[in-house]
Amino acid sequence: MGRRWLQALTAALLLATGFPIASQAHQPVMDMAPRWQGGWGFQVRNEHRSSNALYRGDKRIENTEGKKRTVNTTWLEGVYTFKREVRLTAKIPWVEHNRTFAQGGSHKTQTGSGLGDAIFGLQLKRYFNRAERTANFGITPSIRVPSGSSNADYPVGDGSWDVGLSTSFSTEVFQFYQFYDLFYWHNSKGERNINRGDEVGLDVNIGVHPFHDNERNMGMFLMGDLSVRFESRGRDTRGVTGGSRVSLGPVLVLYWNNLMFRAETKVPVYQFARGTQVGRGTEFNAGLGVTF
Repeated sequence: MGRRWLQALTAALLLATGFPIASQAHQPVMDMAPRWQGGWGFQVRNEHRSSNALYRGDKRIENTEGKKRTVNTTWLEGVYTFKREVRLTAKIPWVEHNRTFAQGGSHKTQTGSGLGDAIFGLQLKRYFNRAERTANFGITPSIRVPSGSSNADYPVGDGSWDVGLSTSFSTEVFQFYQFYDLFYWHNSKGERNINRGDEVGLDVNIGVHPFHDNERNMGMFLMGDLSVRFESRGRDTRGVTGGSRVSLGPVLVLYWNNLMFRAETKVPVYQFARGTQVGRGTEFNAGLGVTF
């Protein structure tokens, strides 16, 4: 197996499973990088979504009150590998969001911006390498700390300490890969009577590697992403939270040596709201990652 082929396969492994996709289950950088002892990396990623679609259960209803919600989050995410199988991760969000609703015969808009609740994880992996195929199994316990303030009209944090657990499996060849991640978050009661429900999620990434330049170690990935979420009934400062959704979308990844760029769109194809809530809306993600 030549050195260039190994570099290309490494690039595939770095990019295959992607940036965290609004969930908080995936791990930086690109889930599988760096893959050497003492390596580290970081990524900056922006996610944006906006919606005025109102749901009651799984039915979209008329939005006579003009409710709307917009969420823009910029993530700074980093990873350090003590050794190939053990890595420490951090994900720090900066949140800017607003929501509009009817009150007293007129429309009112609540806003919030600032540092959100940070997430720290310890990722443990087991690798299986066979000829031109590689696979790995991972377990990641995580903790979400109340670093965000709950003081704004639309809080960027909830004041609670939450714990999560993710299990993942990935199998790779140079031209094709598969990735599966199943996770659970236990959300405890926070400040201002905020008590979001526990969450279970599944992420699936499947893609192809249509182009790679050996001389410059650069190329492109095309993939599809499936996200499934189930959140139990809870509440925030405006009322009921929780529900379920299924989202699908295309992903484009470009890389050059240790630099990686990713852009994606995720469209909810099914939504169920507990009570009456504004839907999730289409999500747009773009980010840049680097490893050392």
